[in-house]
Amino acid sequence: MSGTRQIVSNVIAGSLAAVLACGASAAGGAAERPVDPGLRGGTADAGGPLPGLTQDELAFFKDGLTRFAAIESVSGGRNNGLGPRFNSDSCLSCHAQPAVGGSSPASNPLIAVANSNGARNVVPWFLSAQGPIREARFRRSPDGARDGSVHDVFVITGRSDAGGCQLAQPGFLPAGDPLTGRGGNPNIVFRIPTPVFGAGLIETIPDASILANMTADAERKKPLGVSGHPNAHLGGNVNRSANDGTITRFGWKAQNKSLLMFAGEAYNVEMGVTSQLFPQERDETAGCVVNATPEDTSNFTSAAPAKSAQNTGVLSDIEAFADFMRLLAPPTPVPDTPSTRQGRDAFVSVGCALCHTPSFTTGRAIASGSSTVPSPALSNQQVNLWSDLLVHHMGAGLADGITQGGAGPDEFRTAPLWGVGQRVFLLHDGRTTDLVKAIEAHRSRGSEANRIIDRFNRLPREQQQDIVNFLRAL
Repeated sequence: MSGTRQIVSNVIAGSLAAVLACGASAAGGAAERPVDPGLRGGTADAGGPLPGLTQDELAFFKDGLTRFAAIESVSGGRNNGLGPRFNSDSCLSCHAQPAVGGSSPASNPLIAVANSNGARNVVPWFLSAQGPIREARFRRSPDGARDGSVHDVFVITGRSDAGGCQLAQPGFLPAGDPLTGRGGNPNIVFRIPTPVFGAGLIETIPDASILANMTADAERKKPLGVSGHPNAHLGGNVNRSANDGTITRFGWKAQNKSLLMFAGEAYNVEMGVTSQLFPQERDETAGCVVNATPEDTSNFTSAAPAKSAQNTGVLSDIEAFADFMRLLAPPTPVPDTPSTRQGRDAFVSVGCALCHTPSFTTGRAIASGSSTVPSPALSNQQVNLWSDLLVHHMGAGLADGITQGGAGPDEFRTAPLWGVGQRVFLLHDGRTTDLVKAIEAHRSRGSEANRIIDRFNRLPREQQQDIVNFLRAL
C-alpha cells in the first residue's frame, strides 16, 4: 500500500499546482464572464469505503483496493498478463484524482509507463506530462469501415518480460495540441477515465426509478428540447443491455451493464489482461501471446476457507475490482456557503437538473463476499449523483462519431457531477480544465442543452458564478 500512498501524494501535489494555475488564469479573466475557481482545497473526501460496511464487506473492499493498485507484468512477476497492447499497467494509474477510484491525475503517469521494463514505445502526441490520460479510438479502420474501438497506445515490444514479441505501435499522426487533444488526426477521438466513486450505489438504482425519472417533468423538458434515453436499441426497447434487456449505466456512453463488465472490459482493453469474462487476447500475433489464457481466473483451492476474510483469495482480479468499486464511497461535498446554496437553486431553476438529476434512491442489494442478506450500506440509500444515467444528444461540438449500443455519434451519458469539484480534466476527452468552458461546450448544433445554456447565458454574472461555485463545491 506504500505505492498507493505515493501515487495519491503525487496526485495531491499536482492538484495544488493546478489550483494555482487556475487562480492565476482567473485573475486575468474578463469581468463579465464567470470564473472557474479551480479545484476546491482541503482533503480529497473520497477514496474510502462506504460507511457502515460489515467486517466481511470491508475485507472484500480492502482486497479489491490492493489489487486495483497492483502493477501488472507481462510474465515472471506477481501479477502477469500485461499486453500485448495496452494503455497502462495499473487501474490506479488512470483512476487517481483526487484519490484512488477517481479520474486522470494532474501529472500524467503514462509518460513513465511508455518505457518501463525496457519497452521502446514513443509517447504519442496527445499524451503530455501535464495533460490527461487519454485512450484513443479510431472512427474508421484503414479500409474505410466504421471502427470505434480502442487502439491501445503502447506495445510490450522490448520489455524484458515480453520474450521476443515484436509489435509496432499504431500511427497517431498528424499531431495536434497535446493538452486539448484537438486539431490532430481527424480519424482519432479520445476518452479520459471516468471516476468510479459511488459506483455500487449507481449499480443498485432500480431500472424502474431511471425510467420514471426519464418521463418526469415532461412539461419542462419538451419545450427545452431535453429527450434523453437509456443506451441500446433492442427489440424496440431503447438503451438496454443486448444481453438481458436491462438498463446499462457505466461508461461515457452508458455502454456497460455492470461493474463486473466494466472491470473485465477495462482489464482486457486497457491492460491487455484476459479473464474468464473476456478470455481472448485482442492481438494474437505469434510470439506475443506469452501466457496461457485466460490470465485472470478464479483461484479455487482444494479446501474451502472457513472465514470470509480468507474467501477474498478465491476471487479473480476482475471480481475483486468490481467489489472495490461497488463498496467505494461517493465523494463528500464541502459545506454549503451562501453562494453554493444560491448556485444549487439556480442550477435547478435554469434547467441543468433536467439531465443532471440531483438524486435517486437505491433498491435492496447484496454487496459481496459471503453475504446472504441485503447490505445496509448499499440498500435504500439516497444517491446524490447529479445524473439521470441516460444518454443525450450533445451536438456537433462534442460528437465523437462513435456509436456504442444505442448511444449514437453525438450521444453521451449524463456525467455524474459528484466529485467534479476536484476533477482536473473535464468533458469526455479532457479538452479543458476550465469548468466554465466545459459548460459552454454543451452548446452546439444539435445539442439538447442549447436552450438551457442560452438560459444560463442570460443569467446575471453573479448567478452564473454561484452555479460554478456550487459545482466546484461538489
